[in-house]
Amino acid sequence: MVDNKDKKVASVDGSVRSSDVEKEINLHFLSTFASPSGKKVLSYLRSITIESVAGPNITDSELRHREGMRFVVGLIETRIKGGEHERSKS
Repeated sequence: MVDNKDKKVASVDGSVRSSDVEKEINLHFLSTFASPSGKKVLSYLRSITIESVAGPNITDSELRHREGMRFVVGLIETRIKGGEHERSKS
């Protein structure tokens, strides 16, 4: 019988970890960004990344940089949702 701790899963960040480690990471993200300050920081990060629109004159390297930043903010939001899911199961 395979213990859940030993079960490896593909992470949202592309790494492979145990499902227990994934749950722990998600709960840490939830804890970090659940406070009023954390929510304001996340709102700020969204405003300069996901909600920011580039004009037609953006260079390839600027676009790649913005997409990388957007990925990180999306990763944070995905981890928060994962933490909320784990907490709701408890």
